[in-house]
Parts: sequence; structure tokens; C-alpha cells
Amino acid sequence: MIRGNESRRLLLRVILLLTVQLRVNSVIGLCEHSFFDGNKLYNFSLASPLPRFPHGVLNEDGFYKVMVNGTLLWFQLCHGMLFNHDPPRCVECSNCGGSSRCGMECSAVVAKNAGGYQVCTTIGQVSSTNVSVIDEQNPYKGVIVRMSSSGKEHNCSLSVSIICDSTGVQGPNSMEILGTCDYATMLWHPSGCATIISFHGKGFGWFGTLMIIIVCLFGAYLLAGTIYRFFFLGVHGIEVIPNLDLWASLPHRTQSFFSSLVRKFRGPSGNHRSSYSAVNF
Repeated sequence: MIRGNESRRLLLRVILLLTVQLRVNSVIGLCEHSFFDGNKLYNFSLASPLPRFPHGVLNEDGFYKVMVNGTLLWFQLCHGMLFNHDPPRCVECSNCGGSSRCGMECSAVVAKNAGGYQVCTTIGQVSSTNVSVIDEQNPYKGVIVRMSSSGKEHNCSLSVSIICDSTGVQGPNSMEILGTCDYATMLWHPSGCATIISFHGKGFGWFGTLMIIIVCLFGAYLLAGTIYRFFFLGVHGIEVIPNLDLWASLPHRTQSFFSSLVRKFRGPSGNHRSSYSAVNF
């Protein structure tokens, strides 16, 4: 009974890990982060809807805006920026839509005054979004969303600390310049609070870890083989699955293997009697 419970817990963990992996590979997964700490799974899903915030941490206006000492910062989390009002008006806006559509093709841009004109610098792209925990010793605190952009002169970045606050949203109200082109700000939001799933038991163990590795490698093999056969070999339909004949014959092979084992340990069957009959003298 104990082994059965451990097997169910292990299976649940494998399913959760595969689910998280699939979400991470999706668009929404850009703002997903999950990890195990002891017998707890911490899952941050910043773009998932909440009762009071249907778009999660995304600003419903299409962007967040911060102004400090004449420097303007526009950004959006987990998505590119959208402007129905108050768009950045800059002389330069490379890698983010140009001067006519500034801010529409990136996730963060900063504007500084140069000779009476606003010059914009792209400091974040959606594809570069990365999520990490603020404090590994205290996962309840929240996460940091970091985005970056490579420019002609230097590389830039923006780090947004999302502090867990289940009561509502505050900020961003401040901004820091950490380097030549590295910026940081923070806000308080319910999306910064982790969803926690607790497990009972002593954890994975070596067998559980081995099973997870095998499952992940098998999934990667099927995915890579399917992509190769579809795009490079032009195979379509169910035949796109690599080694389909092998997987189709696997149930029969398994049945034959166990049948041979049963015959080996049981010995000759009682139904197969000698062809010689007893002779009475």
C-alpha cells in the first residue's frame, strides 16, 4: 500500500513537470517559472488570469510607464507594448518600430532628452524575457522578470521585480539605473504570488529522478524525430512518428515476452502429455 501511494505521488510529479515544460514552451510560458523546494512545487504564472485581473500581470492599457528625473520608461510584461494613447515620441527608436511606430515592436524602451529632443533606446524584447525568484530562501516574496536588447553601441536590459501582494496593485513608481544601459523597477501585484502544491513523502529518490530523466529524453526523442521527418523528409500523417512499426508491435512483443517467462517457470504444461500409453502385462 505504501509503495502504491509513492508510485501515485511520483506519477503526479512527472505529470506536473511535463505540464510545466509544455507551458514554458508556449507564448504564455515566457512568464512561467516553477521549481521544487523539498516537498513543495512553487509555480509562478504571471500571464494567467486572476479574478480581479483577467490579463494577469499585463497592464490593460498595453504598457506601464515610469518617469524619474526626466527619463521616461515604457514597458510591458510577458508581451509586446500596445499604444492606444500616449505613445513614445522619439527621434530615434531603432529595433522598436522606428520613430513613426515607436514602442510597438519591443517590450521596453527608455527615452532621454538630448538637445531638446527625446531619443529612445530599446532595452527589452519579448523573446528575451526570463523569470527568476527574487529570494530562493523566501519564494513567497515574488519574482524578477528580466528582458534585454542588443544594440549597436551596447547591450541594454530591464529588470522588473514583481512583489507578491494579494491585496492589489501598486507601482511602478521608481526606477534605478544599474549600469550604462541597465534599468530596474518594481511593482506589487497578486501575480507575483506563487501557487504552491504540497507533496507528502520523502521526495523523488534516485528511482524517481531516473524515471523523470527517461520520460523527458523519450519525449525529446519523439519531438525531434517528428520534426525531422515532417520538415526534412516530407512525411505526413501518422507515419511522421519515428519508428512507428516498433511502437505498434510493442504490445505484442511484451505479451510474447511475458508468455515465454510464464512457460519457462511453470515447466511443461499438463495438457501436453506423452504420446506413449501405458501397457498392461
